[in-house]
Amino acid sequence: MIRAEMGTEDKIEASSLTDIEIPFETYTEAVEWINARVPVHGIRHGLERMERLMEVLDHPERRLRFIHIAGTNGKGSTCAFLTEALIRGGYNVGTFTSPYIEKFTNRLQYNGQDIPEAELLRLTNKLKPIITEIEQTALGAPTMFEIVTTIAILYYAQVVFPDFVVWEAGLGGKRDCTNIVTPIISVITNIGHDHMDIIGESIAEIAKEKAGIIKLGIPVVSGVEQPEAILEIEAACQANKSSLYLLGKDYHFTQISTEPTHQVFNFQSPLGTHKELQVGLIGQHQLKNASAALMTLEVLRQCGAVILDEAALTAAFAATKWPGRLELLQEAPRLLIDGAHNPEGAEALARAIQETYTYAKLHMMIGMISTKDHKGYLRHILPLVDTIIITEPNYHKKLSAADLLKQTEDLLSGLEHRPIVMVEPDWKKALDLLLDRTTEEDLAVVSGTLYMISDVRSWVINQSESEKGW
Repeated sequence: MIRAEMGTEDKIEASSLTDIEIPFETYTEAVEWINARVPVHGIRHGLERMERLMEVLDHPERRLRFIHIAGTNGKGSTCAFLTEALIRGGYNVGTFTSPYIEKFTNRLQYNGQDIPEAELLRLTNKLKPIITEIEQTALGAPTMFEIVTTIAILYYAQVVFPDFVVWEAGLGGKRDCTNIVTPIISVITNIGHDHMDIIGESIAEIAKEKAGIIKLGIPVVSGVEQPEAILEIEAACQANKSSLYLLGKDYHFTQISTEPTHQVFNFQSPLGTHKELQVGLIGQHQLKNASAALMTLEVLRQCGAVILDEAALTAAFAATKWPGRLELLQEAPRLLIDGAHNPEGAEALARAIQETYTYAKLHMMIGMISTKDHKGYLRHILPLVDTIIITEPNYHKKLSAADLLKQTEDLLSGLEHRPIVMVEPDWKKALDLLLDRTTEEDLAVVSGTLYMISDVRSWVINQSESEKGW
């Protein structure tokens, strides 16, 4: 335990933290302090600092009912389906997601509304002296994401008191700081090749890390499909005596129709059946996410945790939106944005484009961060596009356009249909190039890291750049 590792000089008393001068006067100062920790302290897995924070704060996490969601892709969309359904069911709902699309406060919502800037400032000021003292102990400095996660817990446990908190994991599961909570149900959306430098090099290793969110006796819903990943999740459930509800075995969906604005599907499970449900999110992968959310709600209904009217549930799934995921930003010319940035995301994007949209030519702009090899992504995209414009996100971990071009060129020789390749490092100029090439019959797509997607979305809608943060 942490107490055994630390001397008396490291002990932090919450009572000694009162009457301290307020360190930040504005919301902007608070956010800048939080975000400045990313390049300094980076990403450090492990729960020791979170355990210490919760101990000093008298364990606010124990006062909340969490729905914990992990997975490679689809976490945010699944959170959105669950949030909308619970709100329309009459419940107060906190939603914690990352990264955000436009504004830092997006990641911390209550009943669909961002945390007020003044409240985030107050909670940051409350937490700052505790963070400062922990920095001086053997535990080291809490990371940016640990601070944001703690602010979220304080906001929900001490300010707004939701009935449920829809709680998205960051990276991985077992060692992710969101795993400080004990949920009422756990969800693992899928397993794919992402953040392999941090959480595992194989599907089985990544699945084992994600399965770390499974707790003793807590039910689990999963959309995982690879046999080796299922084995890891089944083993974790067996070890924890947790019931597992698995896509394709315990619940199923059938796609009925798909249009550029919506799709319709049926859902079947032993706990409940839903016919001709409409969702506004596009792509078959979103039907998987919607089905995982439905199964989660059915399990909660079965154990008496929620009561949901069928009409409200139907309306919720039709109304659910999630920015930056196959989102049509404008009609003339058609501009679609999607945050696909790994092989599985690219495969889902390619399938959705082919199944949902008609076009004369497909033009795409991509920008990535530097922490991974993007050839797996490009293998799904290059055969479809007529033009690919390579650019760079405005982010400190960006992959240079030259390096992304090299990965692209390595794959072009094997293509029957060779696309036009253009390079423009300035993403705003690249966006102008993309739109200039797109006629009324064509389709333009911006894809890649969400840091670029957020900027493009904010620029097209508001003519302003988004805030930046993980």
